[in-house]
Formats: sequence, structure tokens, C-alpha cells
Amino acid sequence: MNKPFLAGSNAEFLTSWCETRKFPKFRVKQLCNWLYTQVEINPDAMLNLPGNMRDALKEDFYAPGSSVDEIVSSTDGVEKLLLKLHDGECIEMVIIPADDRLTFCLSTQVGCPVGCYFCASGKNGFTRNLRAGEIIEEFIFGVKRAGFPDNLVFMGIGEGLLNFEELADALNILTSPDGFGMSPRRITVSTSGFVPGMQKFAQLKREFNLAVSLHAVTDEIRAKLIPSNVRYSIAEILKAADLCRDANNRQYTIEYTMISGINDDLDSARKLADIALNHHAKINLIPYNATDGMFRRPERSVIEAFETEIKNAGARVTRRVERGTKESAACGQLRISRSKK
Repeated sequence: MNKPFLAGSNAEFLTSWCETRKFPKFRVKQLCNWLYTQVEINPDAMLNLPGNMRDALKEDFYAPGSSVDEIVSSTDGVEKLLLKLHDGECIEMVIIPADDRLTFCLSTQVGCPVGCYFCASGKNGFTRNLRAGEIIEEFIFGVKRAGFPDNLVFMGIGEGLLNFEELADALNILTSPDGFGMSPRRITVSTSGFVPGMQKFAQLKREFNLAVSLHAVTDEIRAKLIPSNVRYSIAEILKAADLCRDANNRQYTIEYTMISGINDDLDSARKLADIALNHHAKINLIPYNATDGMFRRPERSVIEAFETEIKNAGARVTRRVERGTKESAACGQLRISRSKK
């Protein structure tokens, strides 16, 4: 049954629902308070609503449609939640605490249609898009587990810009004053370089952050890492990323996964620095987290030399701090391990 999700339902939709169900209008304010202030999506817990209304909510909505199926915790406080969806499929979200901030990493699809050769997210193929309500449920499970986050990153399973309409609806709920009221500047959307989605993202003209997974400085090298089905040229990707930068007035990040013998030479470092400088972007280096025997992680000395070369060229660069458990650490591995059981 293709029911709506209570999570992510806005006041306008809930007003229409109350009118249809003959519930008084003041119940909408109570319901929104439960959803966006109390962060509660289980009608049974909404004790100031009459019993017949709680029953109607459970009948008409997924409330909730997901559940926490497994939690993998690491010694540094990072937690990966495997969420079971209403149709039995699974996704992952990650809670990443730090001394001064809390970050959630959310998924946008069940599986990934891009299928980057080095990434675990697409190993089992693509099943379906997440609906906006399912994305909001990820957020809510994180809040219930760890409190409200300082930052959100859409870097989990899936290519969010291939699910643009549902992602945009979720972003609206997350940032709306009538929703969770997060600042767009605290939210980052990652893309593998899906140009049409980036063009739509620019049209939002909101101060969201964009992270572009480039992973190579030439189209020839990029073809070794990303299948052709949704692969665009680096020139096209950078043009679309610049469009987003100009629309939201936010410097974007070039994500660069370092893979031994593929893209970790010093010439690539110099070219990557030139790209960042010419496009007013910053670089985030990601040492490869092995998912199989096909690719290897560079030696520490190689990573450090690559980073130093970029700094010497004058570009802004950071290296991703690696945290979390080694077991099922890469995005998608926990879901894969569950599917094999």
C-alpha cells in the first residue's frame, strides 16, 4: 500500500487530512508539535490526541514505516544504524559525534544505480528511491538515539540527486521553520557528478553545501572508477558545480577518494590543486576504505605526499578523519552483510 508517511507530513497536508477525517483544526497544531518539537512519529505516544484519531493515523499513514534493525557501535562513539523499511528492504544511517558537534550521515536510495567500481553502496545493485518520509525517519531515529545534530550529510547509500524530488521535499521539512528549522548551511548533499541533478539543485537557490565526488583529474582515469551509465565529463561536472556555487553562494567541496596506482600520483595532485583553485573549490581527500580485492589503499607516505603537493600549490585541502568500526565501516557494507544472512 502506497500510504503517506507521517514523518515529513507538513501542516497543509495534515490540515487536509483532518478535514477529511472530520477532526477539529486545532489538532493539526498538536500533531505538528509531536512531529517537529517532540520528534515523535508513533501515534500511540501522542496521548493528548483522542484514541480514534490515533487509530486513524495508524490506519492512514506509515507511522513509522521503518525500524532500527541493528546497531554497530565503535569505541570512538560512532554508530551505524541498519534501518528496516516497510517493504523489508534495508538502508544505513550513521551517527558521528565529535567534541563540538554531532553529525548524521543519511541515505537517499535503497542501493545505488551509479555503481562506482570501488564503492560498497552499489554492490547489490539498485532497488528503489527512498521517499521523503523515509529520509525524515532516518533523521528522527538519529535524534532519538543521540539528540539533534549540528550537521547533516547526505553521503550514505545512493545518489541523492537521482532522487531529487523526494530529497528536495525532505530538505524542505528539515529546514522549514514549521518543520525542524535546521540551517541550510548545516546540510551537505553529495553527488557522484550527476549533472542534471546538480542543475536542479542550483535552482533551489538555498545555502546548502555541495560535495562533488570527482575522484580523478582526467576523464580517462575517471572511467576506470565510475561506470558509463551516469558518468559525465569532468568539464560538465565542474560547470554544473560552479552553477550551484553561484546560485547558493557556497564554496563546494571536491571529494577525492585516493586509490593506489590509479589516482594517487603527484601529477594528479598538482592537477587537482589547479582544478580547485580555478573553480574556487576546496578538496577533501579520502583514503580508500577497501571493500574487496580489486582496489588498494595507498601507503600513508603516498597520501601525505599527495596532500603536501596540494598545499604547496596553494589549494585548500583537508583529509577525512577516519572513524568508526573497521567491520562494516564503508557505506553499504552493513547492508550487504545483512543481505547475505
